[in-house]
Amino acid sequence: MLLAVDVGNTNIVLGIFRGDVLTVSWRLATLRDRTADELRVLVGRLFAESGLDMAEVTGVVTASVVPSLTTTVTEMARGAFHREAVSIDSTNVGIPIDYRTPADVGADRLVNAVAAVAEYGRAGRPVIVVDFGTATTFDVVSVAGHYVGGVICPGVEISADALFQRAARLPRVDVHRPERLIGTSTVDSMRSGLYFGYVAMVEGVVARLRDALGEGPAAVCVATGGLAATIAHETSTIDHVNLDLTLHGLRRVWSGIGARDDEQDERSPRPSD
Repeated sequence: MLLAVDVGNTNIVLGIFRGDVLTVSWRLATLRDRTADELRVLVGRLFAESGLDMAEVTGVVTASVVPSLTTTVTEMARGAFHREAVSIDSTNVGIPIDYRTPADVGADRLVNAVAAVAEYGRAGRPVIVVDFGTATTFDVVSVAGHYVGGVICPGVEISADALFQRAARLPRVDVHRPERLIGTSTVDSMRSGLYFGYVAMVEGVVARLRDALGEGPAAVCVATGGLAATIAHETSTIDHVNLDLTLHGLRRVWSGIGARDDEQDERSPRPSD
């Protein structure tokens, strides 16, 4: 049984895999001052409520974009499961990275790319991953299977907060699909701008990325994150939606690391009898 942990700026998402099947997942708020002991107690409760035995966990794999919590999750894994967590980054993700500084790429973006190529990539077609998280990220994998870079935009919640904070007469609004495009109140107009503005942004950025990739079959576009399903309903730009893409990417990278370790063991010289 594998525990995959995605530590994001807004949420910590945990998933349990049996083989390649995601059997259960949980979402916790990202609190940067949370201790390893607190996290261990929370995880223990989640396991107990789901009827799972913590002793069955044979591996822990993590992707973290919150450095202060990376060590916390590692210590939690030791205390709760007596396992060393494998932390995924540019050095072990198993995909060629054509970024100017590979270490700058968030681990979540890299594992998303791995999962999207494995599950939705087609021969001769590049892949674009759109992740609607705290930031909205667009990540590109070339036909050759290289991570080549992407685009980072403010997330829709960040944009909503900026409107509220910078405009004295505008209220704070929650973001969801409005009933109509043309708002007949301030709140409706803000919701329309935030929601349909993001639809248009996704369509525009993906179209430009497809153009930038040059001639050939259009890139496959895969969406994940909180608004993925809602935005995908509004546009034909997005080909696939997978809300658990990051967890599946972590599982695939974990499996690949095991396979690479096995290959290394086979190549290593063995002492003679």
